[in-house]
Amino acid sequence: MVKHAKDCDDAHFAVQDTLYVIGGKWKMVILSILVRFGTKRFGELARLTGISARILSKELNELEQNKLISRKVCDTKPITVEYSATAYSKSLHEVINAMIKWGRNHKKKIREK
Repeated sequence: MVKHAKDCDDAHFAVQDTLYVIGGKWKMVILSILVRFGTKRFGELARLTGISARILSKELNELEQNKLISRKVCDTKPITVEYSATAYSKSLHEVINAMIKWGRNHKKKIREK
């Protein structure tokens, strides 16, 4: 019994830690774009996601702090900023694909009568 409780606690904390890093409404959306389609500029991400500039900036900052994306300031006029998935974030590729598959299946299930 004790081992089972410890395993359950470990799993609970691992899920909490994961959700702390990639949870919320937008982080996985941003990551799915960058992991699947490559480098995007700030404006492109804003258009693709529909996220306000303020929220997008906050989410990108948090993803960068957790080493899931990298930020590159380009020497252009006007200055542009590009965001890319890191090698570390690509470890989420299977999770992203599973979420896409589940989301599509869920939508079908909900539409069934």
